[in-house]
Amino acid sequence: MTKLSVNINKFAVLRNSRGGNNPDVIKAAIDAQRFGADGITVHPRPDERHIRYSDVREIKKIVTTEFNIEGNCREQKFVDLVLETKPHQVTLVPDALGQITSNHGWDTIANKEYLKEMVGLFKNKNIRVSIFVDPVIGMIEGAKETGTDRIELYTEGFAVAYLKDKNKSVERYVTAAENAHQLGLGINAGHDLDLHNLKFFRQNVPYLDEVSIGHALICDALYLGFENTIQMYKRQLAE
Repeated sequence: MTKLSVNINKFAVLRNSRGGNNPDVIKAAIDAQRFGADGITVHPRPDERHIRYSDVREIKKIVTTEFNIEGNCREQKFVDLVLETKPHQVTLVPDALGQITSNHGWDTIANKEYLKEMVGLFKNKNIRVSIFVDPVIGMIEGAKETGTDRIELYTEGFAVAYLKDKNKSVERYVTAAENAHQLGLGINAGHDLDLHNLKFFRQNVPYLDEVSIGHALICDALYLGFENTIQMYKRQLAE
C-alpha cells in the first residue's frame, strides 16, 4: 500500500507568525503518527521561515514511523543537518534561495556528477535518497545514473491538468512510473495532491511507494480536524 508522509511545515508557519510555541510543532509530529501517518516530512529552508533546524533535531527524537527531510543539498547547512540527524530518507529538491515552494525537478543530466556525489555522501550514512524530478523519461534515466534509491515525481502538473482532463492528466506520470520501476527505482510523489485528486492518482500511477502531502492536508484539517483528515487521506490511498 502507498504510504502517507505528512509534511508538518505549515504548523511551523502558524507558530512563527505569532512567536511562542503555539501550535507545538513537535506535538504535531507526534499526533500525526498517532492519527495514522506512515511518516513525517519536513522541508527546512535557510531562512527558517517555517521548520527550524532545531525543530528537525527535536522531531528526530520522537519519530516512530519514518522521517523524511527534504531540501536543497547545495546548502551546506542542510547537508550537515541531514548527516547529523540521519533520517530514514532525504529528498533532494533544487529550490532557489527564498523560493516560496518547490516548482520544478532536478535536471539530472546537467547535474549528474554533482548529484552522484551527494547521493553517495548520504547513502554512505545509510540514508535512503530520493531525487525530486519532473515526469520526464530523460530526467528519470539521469536520476538512475546518480545511484539514487528513489525518485519523487513532482505532481503540480498533474493537479492542474486534472481539473481540465483527468484521464490525460496522469499519462506522463504513468509512463514515468513504469520507466522508473523498470530501472529499479522506488517511486514517491508530491505537490498539490489533495482529497479531490489523490485517489485517482494512486489508482492510475503504478508502483507508488509514498506520497508526501502538507499544504492541502493541513488546510483540510482546519475544517475537518487533524485526525479525521489524516484518516481521510489514508482511505484515498487504500481504496
